[in-house]
Parts: sequence; C-alpha cells; structure tokens
Amino acid sequence: MEREIKIEIKEDKLKSLEFYAEFLKKDINTMLDEALEQYFKAEEKRISAQNTHDDGALTNLDYNEFWDDVDI
Repeated sequence: MEREIKIEIKEDKLKSLEFYAEFLKKDINTMLDEALEQYFKAEEKRISAQNTHDDGALTNLDYNEFWDDVDI
C-alpha cells in the first residue's frame, strides 16, 4: 500500500541528488530508497548495541561481588 507524504528536501541536497542520479545513472527514488535502507540498518545496529550496553547496567555489582559465596 502506497501513501503520499510531503517531503521537503533542501536545495543543496536536491542538487546532489540530481547530480548523482545522472552520474550513477540511477533513479532518484531508487537512491532515496537505498539511502533509507542504509540509515535504518545503521540505526538498528546502534539501538541494538545501546540495548546490549544497557543490559549490563541491570546490576551495580562487579563480577566478584556477584559470585561471592556461590558454591558450585
């Protein structure tokens, strides 16, 4: 399902899009789709790394304090 949304692009970005579209012989929509895909992957990776880092903050005990008096 496609929807129409209003997107405003600054003049310098528009000129770059036009330049690269001609230089790379690509459609501007294809370039925007590729750029958004890269952006989403980078953000997903950043968020995942941030969540992994936050999981370590579930305790304020260091390794020895956590395992102190544990008999295995």
